[in-house]
Amino acid sequence: MLTIGRIVKYGAQYFWRHAWLSTATIVIMVLALLMYQSLMIFGFVTDYAVTTIEDKIDISVYFKVNAEEEDILKIETALKTLPEIRGTEYISREAALAEVQASHTDDAVSQALELIQGNPFRALINIQAEDPNQYPDIAAYLSNQEFEPIIDEVDFTRNREAIEKLNRLIETANGFGLGIAIFITLAAALVIYNTIRLAIYSSREEIMVMRLVGASNSFIKGPYLVNGIFYGLTGTIVTLLITAPIINFMSPHLDKFLPGLALESYFYSNFFSLFFALVLFGVGLGLVSSWTSMQRYLRV
Repeated sequence: MLTIGRIVKYGAQYFWRHAWLSTATIVIMVLALLMYQSLMIFGFVTDYAVTTIEDKIDISVYFKVNAEEEDILKIETALKTLPEIRGTEYISREAALAEVQASHTDDAVSQALELIQGNPFRALINIQAEDPNQYPDIAAYLSNQEFEPIIDEVDFTRNREAIEKLNRLIETANGFGLGIAIFITLAAALVIYNTIRLAIYSSREEIMVMRLVGASNSFIKGPYLVNGIFYGLTGTIVTLLITAPIINFMSPHLDKFLPGLALESYFYSNFFSLFFALVLFGVGLGLVSSWTSMQRYLRV
């Protein structure tokens, strides 16, 4: 325990001895950790957005005007037996007309309906699948010749295109963010590498004295590994101190676009998980960079 205490003490001394260089290293480390954390939070937001949109996507099956309601209800009953289908909603012609009339009481639409003097709307069934990838199978089922006499149109192309565009956009954003994160991580690793290199160079006389008095290799190398740990821990704490107010500020604005997202609640309920993930990433990066620099420049 005494040896470990001394290693930590010397590591802290090296850390403060090169305060400006340590500060620059921590800044780069914080940038890397911010990108890493942003990818995790962005993943949560995009998963929520996709799930929300998928919940709103459905297939609309429109029936011919002369279709009997009894036949339509039979099709709905048959659809409910399919394992791919999560739920259905039947809207009769009368219900569709009443809904439009209620939402357009005194405008051009209501005047047009008065001129028509009839019900131009078709009955329809809205279908939600368990998985959005199952919509083509459901559409294929509805294209059966058995249903052709009463089904007028099956509309799901626009909904499918919307979810596909969203997924492509998210994949592009994730790829771009990952590229930036890798670049900043490599920059942080290079800065830590050179910081440890300079620390070794400036402490070369102390290292020589340690060798002469019989210090072990682990005792000589330990403080530099402690330095790498300090960079990771300090970077993690600073990153969370920066992130918390940003999350507090952004959460109400994001809730306007994605109701129910509750980003602030997610952040604080998963605070310790995020903290340990950042510690593992930061300390791991610091240790690997420090160890690589020692292997190259510290000969003991």
